[in-house]
Amino acid sequence: MNRRRAWWEASRPHTLPAAATPVLVGTGLAVGSDVFRWGPFLAAMLGALAIQVAANFTNDLSDARKGADTEERIGPQRMVATGVISERQMTAATVLAFALASAAGVFLIVEAGWVIAAIGLVSILAAIGYVGGPRPYGYHGLGEVFVFIFFGLVATVGTRYVFDRSAPLDAWLLAIPVGFLVTAILVANNVRDIETDAATGKRTLAVILGRERTRSLFAVLVFGSFVAIAVFGVVGWTPQATLFAVFLAPFSSSLVRTVYAKTEGPALIRVLKGTARLHLLVGLVLAAGAAVGSG
Repeated sequence: MNRRRAWWEASRPHTLPAAATPVLVGTGLAVGSDVFRWGPFLAAMLGALAIQVAANFTNDLSDARKGADTEERIGPQRMVATGVISERQMTAATVLAFALASAAGVFLIVEAGWVIAAIGLVSILAAIGYVGGPRPYGYHGLGEVFVFIFFGLVATVGTRYVFDRSAPLDAWLLAIPVGFLVTAILVANNVRDIETDAATGKRTLAVILGRERTRSLFAVLVFGSFVAIAVFGVVGWTPQATLFAVFLAPFSSSLVRTVYAKTEGPALIRVLKGTARLHLLVGLVLAAGAAVGSG
Protein backbone atom coordinates (compact mmCIF):
# COMPACT_ATOMS: atom_id res chain seq x y z
CA MET A 1 0.00 0.00 0.00
CA ASN A 2 1.44 3.38 -1.01
CA ARG A 3 1.65 6.27 1.45
CA ARG A 4 -1.21 8.28 -0.02
CA ARG A 5 -3.54 5.29 0.01
CA ALA A 6 -2.50 4.41 3.57
CA TRP A 7 -3.41 7.85 4.90
CA TRP A 8 -6.66 7.84 2.94
CA GLU A 9 -7.61 4.49 4.47
CA ALA A 10 -6.56 5.66 7.95
CA SER A 11 -8.93 8.62 7.66
CA ARG A 12 -11.77 6.10 7.12
CA PRO A 13 -13.51 8.07 4.38
CA HIS A 14 -16.71 6.01 4.73
CA THR A 15 -17.23 7.65 8.15
CA LEU A 16 -16.99 11.23 6.91
CA PRO A 17 -20.61 11.51 5.72
CA ALA A 18 -21.64 10.77 9.31
CA ALA A 19 -19.90 14.00 10.31
CA ALA A 20 -21.16 16.00 7.33
CA THR A 21 -24.84 14.99 7.50
CA PRO A 22 -25.84 16.86 10.70
CA VAL A 23 -24.09 19.95 9.38
CA LEU A 24 -26.17 19.73 6.20
CA VAL A 25 -29.40 19.36 8.18
CA GLY A 26 -28.60 22.28 10.48
CA THR A 27 -27.66 24.34 7.43
CA GLY A 28 -30.92 23.44 5.69
CA LEU A 29 -32.82 24.76 8.68
CA ALA A 30 -30.81 27.99 8.49
CA VAL A 31 -31.68 28.37 4.80
CA GLY A 32 -35.36 27.82 5.60
CA SER A 33 -35.21 30.49 8.28
CA ASP A 34 -33.40 32.89 5.89
CA VAL A 35 -30.30 33.20 8.09
CA PHE A 36 -27.81 31.20 6.00
CA ARG A 37 -24.28 32.53 5.59
CA TRP A 38 -21.38 30.85 3.76
CA GLY A 39 -18.71 31.55 6.38
CA PRO A 40 -20.34 29.67 9.27
CA PHE A 41 -21.36 26.82 6.95
CA LEU A 42 -17.85 26.23 5.60
CA ALA A 43 -16.28 26.54 9.04
CA ALA A 44 -18.81 24.15 10.59
CA MET A 45 -18.24 21.60 7.83
CA LEU A 46 -14.45 21.85 8.07
CA GLY A 47 -14.56 21.54 11.84
CA ALA A 48 -16.87 18.52 11.77
CA LEU A 49 -14.80 16.67 9.17
CA ALA A 50 -11.51 17.50 10.89
CA ILE A 51 -12.75 16.23 14.26
CA GLN A 52 -14.00 13.04 12.60
CA VAL A 53 -10.64 12.41 10.93
CA ALA A 54 -8.84 13.18 14.18
CA ALA A 55 -11.09 10.71 16.00
CA ASN A 56 -10.36 8.05 13.38
CA PHE A 57 -6.61 8.62 13.71
CA THR A 58 -6.91 8.47 17.49
CA ASN A 59 -8.87 5.23 17.25
CA ASP A 60 -6.23 3.66 15.01
CA LEU A 61 -3.43 4.73 17.34
CA SER A 62 -5.13 3.80 20.62
CA ASP A 63 -6.29 0.38 19.43
CA ALA A 64 -2.75 -0.42 18.31
CA ARG A 65 -1.31 0.59 21.68
CA LYS A 66 -3.89 -1.49 23.55
CA GLY A 67 -3.48 -4.50 21.27
CA ALA A 68 -7.16 -4.37 20.42
CA ASP A 69 -6.69 -4.99 16.68
CA THR A 70 -5.63 -8.57 16.02
CA GLU A 71 -5.28 -10.65 12.86
CA GLU A 72 -8.81 -11.99 13.47
CA ARG A 73 -10.32 -8.52 13.19
CA ILE A 74 -12.85 -8.06 10.38
CA GLY A 75 -12.93 -4.77 8.52
CA PRO A 76 -10.58 -2.08 7.23
CA GLN A 77 -6.87 -2.46 7.86
CA ARG A 78 -5.50 -0.58 10.88
CA MET A 79 -2.40 1.33 9.80
CA VAL A 80 -0.50 1.61 13.08
CA ALA A 81 -1.24 -1.95 14.23
CA THR A 82 0.07 -3.32 10.92
CA GLY A 83 3.11 -1.03 10.86
CA VAL A 84 2.15 0.84 7.70
CA ILE A 85 2.15 4.16 9.60
CA SER A 86 4.27 4.71 12.70
CA GLU A 87 2.88 5.86 16.05
CA ARG A 88 4.85 9.08 15.78
CA GLN A 89 3.44 9.87 12.34
CA MET A 90 -0.11 9.10 13.43
CA THR A 91 0.27 11.26 16.53
CA ALA A 92 1.49 14.18 14.41
CA ALA A 93 -1.39 13.74 11.96
CA THR A 94 -3.88 13.65 14.83
CA VAL A 95 -2.53 16.91 16.22
CA LEU A 96 -2.77 18.49 12.76
CA ALA A 97 -6.39 17.39 12.34
CA PHE A 98 -7.32 18.79 15.75
CA ALA A 99 -5.49 22.02 14.85
CA LEU A 100 -7.62 22.39 11.71
CA ALA A 101 -10.75 21.78 13.77
CA SER A 102 -9.59 24.38 16.30
CA ALA A 103 -8.95 26.94 13.54
CA ALA A 104 -12.48 26.45 12.26
CA GLY A 105 -13.69 26.69 15.84
CA VAL A 106 -11.98 30.03 16.39
CA PHE A 107 -13.86 31.48 13.43
CA LEU A 108 -17.15 30.09 14.74
CA ILE A 109 -16.47 31.43 18.24
CA VAL A 110 -16.06 34.91 16.76
CA GLU A 111 -19.33 34.41 14.88
CA ALA A 112 -21.41 32.75 17.59
CA GLY A 113 -19.72 33.23 20.96
CA TRP A 114 -18.67 31.13 23.93
CA VAL A 115 -21.29 28.41 23.37
CA ILE A 116 -19.30 27.24 20.33
CA ALA A 117 -16.10 27.25 22.37
CA ALA A 118 -17.73 24.91 24.88
CA ILE A 119 -19.10 22.65 22.12
CA GLY A 120 -15.72 22.48 20.40
CA LEU A 121 -13.81 21.66 23.57
CA VAL A 122 -16.23 18.97 24.69
CA SER A 123 -16.32 17.48 21.18
CA ILE A 124 -12.54 17.21 21.05
CA LEU A 125 -12.44 15.59 24.49
CA ALA A 126 -15.16 13.17 23.42
CA ALA A 127 -13.24 12.25 20.27
CA ILE A 128 -10.09 11.53 22.29
CA GLY A 129 -11.96 9.69 25.06
CA TYR A 130 -13.76 7.27 22.73
CA VAL A 131 -10.82 4.84 22.73
CA GLY A 132 -8.13 6.91 24.45
CA GLY A 133 -7.29 7.51 28.08
CA PRO A 134 -7.36 5.12 31.03
CA ARG A 135 -11.08 4.30 30.68
CA PRO A 136 -12.15 4.77 27.06
CA TYR A 137 -15.94 5.00 27.03
CA GLY A 138 -16.13 3.19 23.70
CA TYR A 139 -14.84 0.08 25.49
CA HIS A 140 -17.44 0.36 28.26
CA GLY A 141 -20.75 0.32 26.39
CA LEU A 142 -21.17 4.09 26.09
CA GLY A 143 -20.13 4.60 22.48
CA GLU A 144 -23.68 4.69 21.15
CA VAL A 145 -24.80 7.22 23.76
CA PHE A 146 -21.99 9.61 22.92
CA VAL A 147 -22.46 9.17 19.17
CA PHE A 148 -26.16 10.05 19.47
CA ILE A 149 -25.37 13.09 21.58
CA PHE A 150 -22.47 14.48 19.54
CA PHE A 151 -23.29 13.36 15.98
CA GLY A 152 -27.01 13.90 16.45
CA LEU A 153 -27.97 16.58 18.94
CA VAL A 154 -24.78 18.61 19.30
CA ALA A 155 -23.77 18.63 15.63
CA THR A 156 -27.22 19.40 14.22
CA VAL A 157 -28.31 21.98 16.78
CA GLY A 158 -24.80 23.43 17.02
CA THR A 159 -24.71 23.99 13.27
CA ARG A 160 -28.07 25.72 13.33
CA TYR A 161 -26.85 27.87 16.23
CA VAL A 162 -23.79 29.28 14.44
CA PHE A 163 -25.89 31.14 11.89
CA ASP A 164 -27.85 33.40 14.22
CA ARG A 165 -27.19 32.15 17.77
CA SER A 166 -30.57 30.43 18.04
CA ALA A 167 -31.53 26.78 18.59
CA PRO A 168 -35.19 26.43 17.53
CA LEU A 169 -37.32 23.40 18.29
CA ASP A 170 -37.16 21.98 14.77
CA ALA A 171 -33.37 21.70 15.03
CA TRP A 172 -33.65 19.62 18.19
CA LEU A 173 -36.33 17.42 16.68
CA LEU A 174 -34.56 16.74 13.36
CA ALA A 175 -31.42 15.99 15.36
CA ILE A 176 -33.21 12.90 16.74
CA PRO A 177 -33.55 10.91 13.47
CA VAL A 178 -30.10 12.10 12.43
CA GLY A 179 -28.76 10.79 15.72
CA PHE A 180 -30.68 7.52 15.48
CA LEU A 181 -29.25 6.69 12.07
CA VAL A 182 -25.67 7.63 12.88
CA THR A 183 -25.92 5.53 16.03
CA ALA A 184 -27.21 2.66 13.88
CA ILE A 185 -23.97 2.88 11.90
CA LEU A 186 -21.97 2.25 15.06
CA VAL A 187 -24.31 -0.56 16.11
CA ALA A 188 -23.82 -2.23 12.71
CA ASN A 189 -20.07 -1.94 13.16
CA ASN A 190 -20.15 -3.38 16.68
CA VAL A 191 -22.51 -6.27 15.92
CA ARG A 192 -20.05 -7.30 13.23
CA ASP A 193 -17.17 -7.25 15.71
CA ILE A 194 -18.85 -8.88 18.72
CA GLU A 195 -16.60 -11.93 18.84
CA THR A 196 -13.29 -10.17 18.21
CA ASP A 197 -14.15 -7.28 20.55
CA ALA A 198 -15.09 -9.68 23.34
CA ALA A 199 -11.86 -11.64 22.82
CA THR A 200 -9.72 -8.49 23.18
CA GLY A 201 -11.59 -7.06 26.18
CA LYS A 202 -13.66 -4.44 24.37
CA ARG A 203 -16.93 -4.11 26.30
CA THR A 204 -18.92 -2.43 23.55
CA LEU A 205 -22.67 -2.17 23.95
CA ALA A 206 -23.04 -5.03 21.47
CA VAL A 207 -20.82 -7.25 23.60
CA ILE A 208 -22.83 -6.35 26.71
CA LEU A 209 -26.24 -6.85 25.10
CA GLY A 210 -25.40 -9.88 22.97
CA ARG A 211 -26.17 -10.40 19.31
CA GLU A 212 -29.96 -10.77 19.48
CA ARG A 213 -30.64 -7.67 21.54
CA THR A 214 -28.14 -5.69 19.48
CA ARG A 215 -30.05 -6.70 16.36
CA SER A 216 -33.23 -5.38 17.97
CA LEU A 217 -31.48 -2.14 18.88
CA PHE A 218 -30.40 -1.70 15.26
CA ALA A 219 -33.98 -2.19 14.05
CA VAL A 220 -35.38 0.27 16.61
CA LEU A 221 -32.86 2.95 15.63
CA VAL A 222 -33.38 2.56 11.89
CA PHE A 223 -37.17 2.28 11.88
CA GLY A 224 -37.49 4.73 14.78
CA SER A 225 -35.78 7.44 12.75
CA PHE A 226 -38.54 7.31 10.13
CA VAL A 227 -41.28 7.23 12.75
CA ALA A 228 -39.80 10.37 14.31
CA ILE A 229 -39.59 12.14 10.95
CA ALA A 230 -43.20 11.25 10.19
CA VAL A 231 -44.60 12.28 13.57
CA PHE A 232 -42.72 15.58 13.75
CA GLY A 233 -43.64 16.52 10.18
CA VAL A 234 -47.31 15.56 10.40
CA VAL A 235 -47.95 17.56 13.58
CA GLY A 236 -46.08 20.54 12.13
CA TRP A 237 -43.17 20.69 14.55
CA THR A 238 -40.70 20.39 11.68
CA PRO A 239 -40.97 21.62 8.06
CA GLN A 240 -43.56 19.50 6.28
CA ALA A 241 -41.28 18.99 3.29
CA THR A 242 -39.00 16.90 5.50
CA LEU A 243 -41.71 14.22 5.31
CA PHE A 244 -40.28 13.24 1.92
CA ALA A 245 -37.49 11.49 3.83
CA VAL A 246 -40.03 8.86 4.91
CA PHE A 247 -40.06 7.56 1.33
CA LEU A 248 -36.55 6.26 1.97
CA ALA A 249 -37.83 3.90 4.68
CA PRO A 250 -38.20 0.87 2.33
CA PHE A 251 -34.45 0.96 1.70
CA SER A 252 -33.88 0.21 5.39
CA SER A 253 -35.76 -3.09 5.37
CA SER A 254 -33.02 -5.08 3.65
CA LEU A 255 -30.45 -3.74 6.11
CA VAL A 256 -32.48 -4.90 9.10
CA ARG A 257 -33.18 -8.29 7.51
CA THR A 258 -29.49 -8.85 6.88
CA VAL A 259 -28.54 -7.94 10.45
CA TYR A 260 -31.05 -10.50 11.73
CA ALA A 261 -30.08 -13.21 9.23
CA LYS A 262 -26.30 -12.95 8.92
CA THR A 263 -23.30 -13.23 11.21
CA GLU A 264 -20.42 -13.33 8.73
CA GLY A 265 -18.23 -10.27 8.24
CA PRO A 266 -18.74 -9.46 4.53
CA ALA A 267 -22.54 -9.33 4.83
CA LEU A 268 -22.37 -7.11 7.91
CA ILE A 269 -19.81 -4.84 6.26
CA ARG A 270 -22.36 -4.28 3.50
CA VAL A 271 -24.92 -3.41 6.18
CA LEU A 272 -22.48 -0.93 7.71
CA LYS A 273 -21.90 0.78 4.37
CA GLY A 274 -25.58 0.67 3.50
CA THR A 275 -26.55 2.26 6.80
CA ALA A 276 -24.00 5.01 6.24
CA ARG A 277 -25.48 5.68 2.77
CA LEU A 278 -29.00 5.70 4.21
CA HIS A 279 -27.94 8.19 6.90
CA LEU A 280 -26.50 10.50 4.25
CA LEU A 281 -29.53 10.22 1.93
CA VAL A 282 -31.99 10.87 4.74
CA GLY A 283 -29.87 13.83 5.85
CA LEU A 284 -29.86 15.29 2.34
CA VAL A 285 -33.64 15.00 2.04
CA LEU A 286 -34.14 16.48 5.51
CA ALA A 287 -31.78 19.34 4.65
CA ALA A 288 -33.61 20.04 1.40
CA GLY A 289 -37.00 19.82 3.11
CA ALA A 290 -35.87 22.11 5.90
CA ALA A 291 -34.56 24.62 3.38
CA VAL A 292 -38.07 25.01 1.96
CA GLY A 293 -39.18 26.72 5.15
CA SER A 294 -39.10 26.46 8.92
CA GLY A 295 -41.76 24.42 10.73
